[in-house]
Amino acid sequence: MTAIDQYLSLKQKQELALKPKMLQSLKMLALPILELESYIKQELINNPLLELREEKEEEDLDESKFEQSIPESPTPIEDSEISEEHIDTLAEARELTEILDNWNEYHSGSENWSADIEHNHTESLIRYEENGKVKFLEQLYPYDLPEDEVDFITEIVDSCDSYGFLPKGYNIINLAKKYHINAERAEELHNLVLSFSPKGISARNITECLLAQLTDEQKENRIIMGLISDQFENLIHRRYQKIASYFGVSEDTIFAAKEQISKLDPKPGLRITTTNAAYVYPDVTMKLIDGEYEIIINDNITPNIIISPQYRRMISRGYFDKESMQYVRERINSAKFLIKSIYMRMRTLERVSRSIIKHQHDFFYLGTGQMHPLTYAVIARDLGVNESTISRVVKYKYAETPYGIYAFKDFFTSTAGYDDDYQSISRQKVKTHLIRLIETENKKKPYSDQELVDLLKEEGLNISRRIITKYRDELGILNSHLRRK
Repeated sequence: MTAIDQYLSLKQKQELALKPKMLQSLKMLALPILELESYIKQELINNPLLELREEKEEEDLDESKFEQSIPESPTPIEDSEISEEHIDTLAEARELTEILDNWNEYHSGSENWSADIEHNHTESLIRYEENGKVKFLEQLYPYDLPEDEVDFITEIVDSCDSYGFLPKGYNIINLAKKYHINAERAEELHNLVLSFSPKGISARNITECLLAQLTDEQKENRIIMGLISDQFENLIHRRYQKIASYFGVSEDTIFAAKEQISKLDPKPGLRITTTNAAYVYPDVTMKLIDGEYEIIINDNITPNIIISPQYRRMISRGYFDKESMQYVRERINSAKFLIKSIYMRMRTLERVSRSIIKHQHDFFYLGTGQMHPLTYAVIARDLGVNESTISRVVKYKYAETPYGIYAFKDFFTSTAGYDDDYQSISRQKVKTHLIRLIETENKKKPYSDQELVDLLKEEGLNISRRIITKYRDELGILNSHLRRK
């Protein structure tokens, strides 16, 4: 018989448990202004104690409708314990009323601040687009190719038209020589690009485009291969009898093969061409007044919130049992936390905006158009908050400045290279120099990426060719071949 020993031991474990209210506050911090409006209105639906001021003006809601949200069996308050709870609830309701009144007064004041700029928002809204070619080239990452091969592939994709085809007469082998790549390797790399999703990008003709999209099984089908390679012209003109005679098969066989070919995409480039640009509304306006920046939080779309008059009367009368009173107090506390979270979001946005202006002084005060390298960690240290807080503030938010509307993330730039004094150069500064050089180049003989590297080096900026190619593509600037006029 085995003895069973019992031991008592203590183990220390550290973990972070976020309470529901904390999660709500963090969620609101991350919401852009338009989504915040929807979120607040949803919270009002969940909390019958609150309502929108304009909704009250439009209709006089029946008191019984609100009473249905309270637990049943209301009884007059008689004993001292419940009376004390009633007094506390009344005090909390008055406190919430004061908070809402102060909030609505502050909100009205901020509307007056933004009245002069509100009519300009429609004109200053901008379209943010994701570069489809950049996303397409991200499929290169797992292959860990040498820099020259990545540059070679990037220039091929950059040279494609909107349908995904290379220009007529485009010579891949000659391009490969520029990057010191032999002809065999050049074809291997081109075939790799053709295999990326969507398949067929960088094809030199429709045949190459469609063949790249075939499955291994389809490539074994001589009818499908022949229709694309040899009989495509007849297929387009629906000369089915002639095609059937050529292959020595029935027209039904041709129709079956045609059905499979019809599922291929003859214009794959359209699938990586940006068409879903979105208009953005600035969360913050950074306005230069008398040499100093004022931060205006664009909360004018935030609704005015009040306690439902019906609930206020019901609380005053005290016709609640203990359970109902507890429910009302929970709703009051929830409403107070909602307003506090909105205010904290605004306050955090303002503090982050001021810190960004301080660290990007040249951009905001000198109008240079250039930004210094800046990370979330720098702003977090400046404000004494966690780096994740800065990440939430920056995400999906935009600021209107005297120089246009910028995504908050645009103010955070990584190091793109170094100057002659080995000081860090920001990505945005390099892009500014690129735009200037390309705008002033000889249009009959535009600069190649390597020439841009050399020109920047003469100006004291040491940037790799790969970085130049990447930033040029992000700016939507064509390569030298396609810029030539």
